[in-house]
Amino acid sequence: MVYGIVQQHNGFIHTYSEIGKGTIFKVYLPISEQLLPSEGEHISASAPGGTETILLAEDEQLVRNLAERILRSAGYNVFSACDGEEALQLLEMHGEKIDLALLDVVMPRLGGREVQKRIRDKRLQVRFLFSSGYSANAIHTDFVLNQGTHFIQKPYSREALLRKVRETLDL
Repeated sequence: MVYGIVQQHNGFIHTYSEIGKGTIFKVYLPISEQLLPSEGEHISASAPGGTETILLAEDEQLVRNLAERILRSAGYNVFSACDGEEALQLLEMHGEKIDLALLDVVMPRLGGREVQKRIRDKRLQVRFLFSSGYSANAIHTDFVLNQGTHFIQKPYSREALLRKVRETLDL
């Protein structure tokens, strides 16, 4: 995942290793040409929360646990699934309550795009937000990012996740 992120930012990684001594990783990233805002120039409000119900499907346990904690701490109700199959089981039990499905694009057994298709087949009024460690431009070949599809790239911050969830819900 680190290699992918570095590559997406036009960087590279050098590795040096000696048996019995250890390994050194050097990450090189290009200098940004974007100017930083001056101190105090931009003050943003805290990320908004809500009371809606979110179906979270994420196969990486640490990411799933973190996202669930972030969403719950912001007031959201969360049903958490480890893959697409489990997400559909939760949907069967709680479908009418779910306002947003936050789906990892690539998961074992059933990916986010297929889960979206099956939810739409049930004609439920659910909004969708996809997440992936791949960039939107280099996303998995089974998932073509359509215009109007909401996407957040991992790793994401608490604020970025909450803002993107709120933006998707408020459409």
